[in-house]
Amino acid sequence: MVLVVAMGVYFGWYAPVWDDINQGLDLVGGIHIVLEARDTETTEVTDQGVTAAVEVIRRRVDAMGVREPVIVREGDRRIVVSLPDVHDPEEALDIVGRTAQLEFRDEDDNVLLTGRHLQSAQAMFQTTEAGVQEPIVSLQFDPEGTEILAEATEEHMGRRIIIYLDDEVVQAPYVRAVITDGSPIIEGYDSLQEAQEIAVILNSGALPVELEPLRPQFVSALLGEASVQQSWRAALIAVAAIVALMVAFYRVPGIWGVFALGLYITLVLLVMAGINATLTLPGIAGLILSIGMAVDANVIIFERIKEEVRAGATPRAAIESGFANAFRTVVDADVTTLIAGGVLYWLATGPVRGFAVTLSIGILVGMFTALVVTRQALLELAGAGLIREGPAFFGSRGEQ
Repeated sequence: MVLVVAMGVYFGWYAPVWDDINQGLDLVGGIHIVLEARDTETTEVTDQGVTAAVEVIRRRVDAMGVREPVIVREGDRRIVVSLPDVHDPEEALDIVGRTAQLEFRDEDDNVLLTGRHLQSAQAMFQTTEAGVQEPIVSLQFDPEGTEILAEATEEHMGRRIIIYLDDEVVQAPYVRAVITDGSPIIEGYDSLQEAQEIAVILNSGALPVELEPLRPQFVSALLGEASVQQSWRAALIAVAAIVALMVAFYRVPGIWGVFALGLYITLVLLVMAGINATLTLPGIAGLILSIGMAVDANVIIFERIKEEVRAGATPRAAIESGFANAFRTVVDADVTTLIAGGVLYWLATGPVRGFAVTLSIGILVGMFTALVVTRQALLELAGAGLIREGPAFFGSRGEQ
């Protein structure tokens, strides 16, 4: 119990785990961008091109680590992008809207190699001759691109090959060796983050159409702060009512069930932070529902223990028998709920998928706290003589 309280104080006050959990657009707001496809001299906007642009943007946003984004097509030419908890519109536009046309040209402006042959791009540090770590982007071309690059570097030995990204010069190195492995590097970045942004853009592919940003703007939480506060207030009232009922009906086991509930909530939040999950209002609903499921497991177990006490069993025997009799019922109920959560995650998208994630995490952690933590704690308390026979300890009436 002391350990549970200590964990709750530490993760709730000194190192709030809540700060490490991503929150959705409905809770914290973010950036809202409207992009419109434009015809150019070389590219005409088509339905297929806009659809492909949506997928390219989705890959870029996923690589940014933004969870629960909203990326939808609007009309024939517009794409709406909403990114939760992103507060720099310029940075978001630079990643989402860049065309990412990579070209290697000679000094006469002839194109030698394009990004069409690029397989991957990776940001990393490179140690210079002076022993300094500098950020670079390492490229890897396909076999055809590797052959073209080898021929180009052999032909232009001692001369410059200029690297362009979206018609901007990013590097103009002299060729000092033939590159036969298809793995050139791009240097000249101020930070690893800048190199990572370029790598993300190159890996996601070039946009098939030119996109012009119309209304980049910051949006506040869609639900409003008052709605979020009301939701949390409702959750706190529900938990308080659960605590009161558990203690009133089950006495000492109920008290431990309350501590186990605190441990359960802490573990759920830690797991969500650990897997970088995003919490939305439906996710909060899933979390609250899983709290109810966790308490339901304790209720089933404690009722079985009370039945054993009424039948004359000793506290330790009643606890062991109660858990054994309740095990299958608890597992069956939780597994069926997990199946429903898995189907929701598989078929749904967006907030509904977030609901499925928090519900499933809650069910798994609830099974662990109920069937492992609570069981072991009650057995230890009974073995130490801190749980004895009588209604004051089990809240049961009738024959002892």
